[in-house]
Formats: sequence, structure tokens, C-alpha cells
Amino acid sequence: MKVTAVQPPAIRGGFCPPQNPFATRFVRPGAMPFLFSPPIDREALVAKLAELQWRGAIVGPHGSGKSTLLAELLPELNRVGRRVVQFTLHDGERRLPIALSDRALSDAQTIIVVDGYEQLNAASRRTLDRHCRRYATGLLVTSHEPTHLAQLYQTAVDCELMETIVDLLTRGDRRFVSATDVERAYCLHGQNAREALFSLYDLHERRWRELHERL
Repeated sequence: MKVTAVQPPAIRGGFCPPQNPFATRFVRPGAMPFLFSPPIDREALVAKLAELQWRGAIVGPHGSGKSTLLAELLPELNRVGRRVVQFTLHDGERRLPIALSDRALSDAQTIIVVDGYEQLNAASRRTLDRHCRRYATGLLVTSHEPTHLAQLYQTAVDCELMETIVDLLTRGDRRFVSATDVERAYCLHGQNAREALFSLYDLHERRWRELHERL
């Protein structure tokens, strides 16, 4: 939806800087919606996961929206009666930060969610898989590469999607970022939308400062 741009209020010495729409608090997973391609939506994906016996993988390159999609699915998983236990792994974290012997991870109503599954070493993956099979516990992961789990969804970013994301974040106020800027950021960072948005954050800040200095 396009909205009319609101000029920042005048203050002594210049103008109040506008909120940068590419700040982390606006682009982090859960803060912005995942943009599905119809007819797919979160209800359809959770229904597909149920058909897969609650075992599946979201696969895609760095920054292509895997964590954002995961954040979109978690409320729906809760709605259909799954108890979600989520782990987010970062570089160097080769094991889950909790023992699988924990009773909270050992029932058929639970689904273990691992964001960053590729970080786990092979032994940890095998142990997790055996545990989930033994207790009929669900397993949903995100990964940069295909896994032994059935692929639930493949995330990808193209230039048109980047434009849609930017329009959503700016609410149509494109004073500081043009379509050419978005295309350049996409070409520079490819399918890594996260890095492209970081570069647009810097561009927005720089152009605001330039405008401020001219006034």
C-alpha cells in the first residue's frame, strides 16, 4: 500500500532524521512478514509438514528468508497443537545447547526446530534424527544445503522480490532509495537479501546526511 510521505518536523539546526526503514528492528525475522508466492501460505506449508510426519527442511542460500519464513510458521504450528522447541545455531555451534534426554524434547506433540541446522556436526545430526524417530518427535530445520529430511520449501530472492520488500519497508516513501539502488544492491549481494538491506541502510543514512548538510 502506498502512503503519502510525511516530511520530518523542523527543529533547531535542521530536521529530525527519519526512521531508517532498513534498521535491524524492521528487517529481523518476525518483524516483517515472509512474502509467499500464491497459492502457498503458512497454513498450506504446515499442512504439508503434517503430511511429512512433521519432519521437513527449509532450504536456501544465506539471507534468502529462511529464518523469516520460520518465524511465520511458528504461530501456525502452535495453533495446530504442536509444542515448539526452537534452537538457533550460529557459526561454530556444532551441538544443540541442551541434552536430548530432556523430557521436554521427547513426545509426539513436540516439534524440534533448528535454525542453522548445517552448523551441527554429523554425529549431532545422527543423534538428533534417532531421537526424533524414537519418540515420534517432529523436526523442522533450516539449512543452506539439502538434508536427509524432505524439503518443505526452497527460499530464493530475485530483483523483483527485493523491490517488493523495499516497498513494504519504506511504505512507498522512496526519497532516499531508488529502484536503481535496489537493483544495484541485489546485483552486488545476489540472493543474500539480508546483506542487500544492510547496504541500503547505509545508503539511506548517507543520503539523509547529505540532505541535512544542504539545508
